[in-house]
Amino acid sequence: MNRLLLIALCFLGGSLSLQAQQTQQTSIEKGTVLTINEPVSDEYRYVLFPRKNFIIKRGGIANLKSVYGKKVEVVHYSYTDNGDTRVTLRRTDGRKFFRNFKTVDAYLEDALTAGELVK
Repeated sequence: MNRLLLIALCFLGGSLSLQAQQTQQTSIEKGTVLTINEPVSDEYRYVLFPRKNFIIKRGGIANLKSVYGKKVEVVHYSYTDNGDTRVTLRRTDGRKFFRNFKTVDAYLEDALTAGELVK
């Protein structure tokens, strides 16, 4: 009887902690300033920059190193169906990304944990 009670309590405690982790969202407001960091791999996974061929077709310079360390601000944010926060970012200095794009999108929580964005 004691074993059954112990197993039930462990199961209940584990399910409650799992649910608490899933409902966690980063609080964000418009105007929050973030910094773009260098990605861990060759390209960004959670900051959604346009592909290089699309940048070149629009007459831009496809150099991802040009965005390292740039300050960006949140212009818009929304919550997706699976609980992620998708933000629209604009450079604080008023210039465009790759000479053609005013804004880019990013998945906030994933980009923060991967180190692509820093508060």
